[in-house]
Amino acid sequence: MRIWFDVLTPKQVMFFKDAVKSLQEKGHEVLCTSRDYREAVELARIKGLDLKLVGRHGGPERYGKLAASAERMRALADVISGFAPDAAVTFSSPEGARVAFGLGVRHIGFNDSPHAEAVAKLTVPLMSRLLCPWVIPYSSWTGFGISRKDISRYHALDPAAWLKDDNDDSSSSAHMVEPDKKEGNKTVVLIRLEESKASYIADKKLASTALVDAVVDELAQRADIVMLCRYSDQIEEAKARYGNSARIIESVVDGVSLIKSTDLFIGAGGTMSAEAALLGVPTISIAPVRYHVEDYLVRSGLVARTRNPGALAKLASRMLAGEKFRKAQKKRAERALASMENPTKKMLAAILLKQNNDHHKL
Repeated sequence: MRIWFDVLTPKQVMFFKDAVKSLQEKGHEVLCTSRDYREAVELARIKGLDLKLVGRHGGPERYGKLAASAERMRALADVISGFAPDAAVTFSSPEGARVAFGLGVRHIGFNDSPHAEAVAKLTVPLMSRLLCPWVIPYSSWTGFGISRKDISRYHALDPAAWLKDDNDDSSSSAHMVEPDKKEGNKTVVLIRLEESKASYIADKKLASTALVDAVVDELAQRADIVMLCRYSDQIEEAKARYGNSARIIESVVDGVSLIKSTDLFIGAGGTMSAEAALLGVPTISIAPVRYHVEDYLVRSGLVARTRNPGALAKLASRMLAGEKFRKAQKKRAERALASMENPTKKMLAAILLKQNNDHHKL
């Protein structure tokens, strides 16, 4: 078979890399496309995933997103018609969905974020099959125009795809940033800033500045605060605002390795918060929107949530001081991860389904 993956974000690099490797080892021809997007391109290089870059990220504004998407769709049409895949696999790529639909290619799509309505509207109705975590109700998707019979759920959160068998040796010390614990034997607090250019955040002008200010003011004197940004302009803004109190990581790093060396994780996004929670690191979500995966993590006691700056500062201090809490959190996370399946297996089964059906007909 020929399989096309459209890989747009760091999460998607992690989510798809094992499936790509498995398919290649089985003799299938795989093409992975992406766009000019700093974090995804650099992480793919670190993880050894070959990407063909087509197009660019459109930025935070509506016109920029529209123009970049239209340009990328046109360029992808040429690339993909030439490759002639038997299946397309995307994590709700708008351009991937439209090109697959236009060329009549079976599209296996993934999504764990129905709250990102713009992306869901542009992709979910065009999928041949949608796969998602079991914590998301079918009704969250059918409103976008897909039939319930075309939805499959797996008993896992997406990070289980790369955390279940965490034996990847590509995360060498050359690719990670070890927070400096030597100075005063400080604990390490890792802060992941929000996806500020995503439409569901940019359109509503949502920001977490006051929350991050509160954490930095509270903990800077007794913790090594490490800040992980998403964009070059976000890095520069963080350096200007927090450069004297926090360490701003300027290179793209292996998030799992970084999280493992952290005592407390504070996330304004989704994927790294789920990673940290499933690795047993005390985790606080300051995400600007509510979503099903986070609700599950909060219900399970794996994540605490607040959007109140004062409450956040107190909660962070309490978590750092609680040795018994941290040990209990580790055990809770191990149980949760052990109970989950590996989404990669469902992914491979969905991709190869048509081939298997064809074999049965012979």
